[in-house]
Amino acid sequence: MQSLAVSLDARLRALTGVDPEMRPATKPEFGHFQSNVALRLAKQEGKPPREVAQRIVAELDVADLCEPLEVAGPGFINFRLKPEVLAAAASEVLADPHHGIAVVDEPQRIVIDYSAPNVAKQMHVGHLRTTIIGDCFNRVLSALGHTVIPQNHIGDWGTQFGMLIEQVLFEGIDAGQLTLAEADALYKRAAAHFKDDEAFATKARARVAMFQGGDEESLAIWRQLVDISKPAFNEAYRRLGVVLTDDDLAGESTYNDDLPVLVAELEASGAAVVDQGALCVFVDGFDAPLIVRKSDGGFGYATTDLAAIRRRVREIHADRIIYVTDARQAGHFKQVFAAARKAGYLPDDVVAEHVGYGMVLGDDGRPFKTRDGSAATLSSLLDAAEEEAAPNIALAAIKYADLSNGLQKDYVFNASRMVATTGDTGPYLQYAHARICQILRKAEAEGVAWERVTVLAEPAEQQLALLLTRFGEVVDEVARDLTPHKLCTYLYELAGQFSSFYEQCPVLKSDGDVRASRLALCAATKDVLAAGLDLLGIDAPERM
Repeated sequence: MQSLAVSLDARLRALTGVDPEMRPATKPEFGHFQSNVALRLAKQEGKPPREVAQRIVAELDVADLCEPLEVAGPGFINFRLKPEVLAAAASEVLADPHHGIAVVDEPQRIVIDYSAPNVAKQMHVGHLRTTIIGDCFNRVLSALGHTVIPQNHIGDWGTQFGMLIEQVLFEGIDAGQLTLAEADALYKRAAAHFKDDEAFATKARARVAMFQGGDEESLAIWRQLVDISKPAFNEAYRRLGVVLTDDDLAGESTYNDDLPVLVAELEASGAAVVDQGALCVFVDGFDAPLIVRKSDGGFGYATTDLAAIRRRVREIHADRIIYVTDARQAGHFKQVFAAARKAGYLPDDVVAEHVGYGMVLGDDGRPFKTRDGSAATLSSLLDAAEEEAAPNIALAAIKYADLSNGLQKDYVFNASRMVATTGDTGPYLQYAHARICQILRKAEAEGVAWERVTVLAEPAEQQLALLLTRFGEVVDEVARDLTPHKLCTYLYELAGQFSSFYEQCPVLKSDGDVRASRLALCAATKDVLAAGLDLLGIDAPERM
């Protein structure tokens, strides 16, 4: 379903040949939309803006959508939609199972790399944003008909496991009996042991080679650590209400066999060259090369990231690859993408994007900590919010706070403020949805029926209907630009406009066609709020 704004924009653009910069009218008396296109064309044509505006009004055919157009001020063109057109569009939103979200004509295969916790370590505050943001992208892109392939690139390989396995053997414990919290504590003991005991550190380094070389004793312990980690990850995902499963796991270990093959390809093609003993990919615009094989023969994160791109393009056949990580990794991914392009692993027709996010801060403006001052685990963060509200309300508060600002911005985690049902919060949107459900339940109890929006005489109900028709347009923009805060802003505006409508336009106390029409407008608003909240990963309760 094409929004009315998009339809008007397209017609005006076709007539003038330029972007009409269609904007919502600043006041109801100016109609529903305004364009300053005549002012800009007047400079090119050397004519008075009002004269250009009058010509456009005479030539533009929008009689099927609008009342007669008006020229205002120095040459603004005002568009006022016909009430019956708005009513039909709002009814279409109500009748459409997708509420205005249009499935794309050419669906893509889209890989989203997000969450990525580390084996044998509890998920912490740093995993909150990647998981929530990636899940939102998954929901939005799937809603548009794309095939989304989540990739949970867990940290289940590498040098830290030499240290961990050696500590398990040193302590003589059964790693399979540990909880994830106990494995996390083991990790901290191993790190301290590694730092303080050179003999242990030497053994741990040697254990890496044994482990990665296929030593069965080492691999058995590694498998135990992986097996105790996955259920804990899944419990965190359950609490977060995200759609990641074991089927989405694609950890570092899965690329291990690919690394020597990839390095050989890079060297044979000339994309990588040996420099000071290391195999490097030199990319224009970067001060240092991307090292794909260290001078000691080992591989690093960059090698695995290149292998991941190679597989996602060659085997998964991705058209678009999205990485959701800390904003501080932007430079790394920019260089990895450039190296992958140079090596031919990332063709020009495959889009690769890094979406960086800011930090979660405490009230003191510093990285969020628990009450005892330690680094916050993800579960402790959820616990803090659930102390203030029911789990579904707490989760709405967290997700909305995370998604409603520009993603690269830091935000303050203040549970008591985030769970408020007033202001720009997730619970406020949940309350708006529950409030509409209550209105509709009361109407049903009184035997009042509704089917379509038919009467839109008041400005407040016209503005609400107009806003409803924009839902699909906003979702398209979020999918294209990966900007979930725009969906949050839209839903907040929708809830606010509904409140204005409800205050100015009696619903249950009105009569006949007006009452039925206003109830249909309420139902359409409820459906769009619920659909929009679902795209954010937020529950839409019928009662609060």
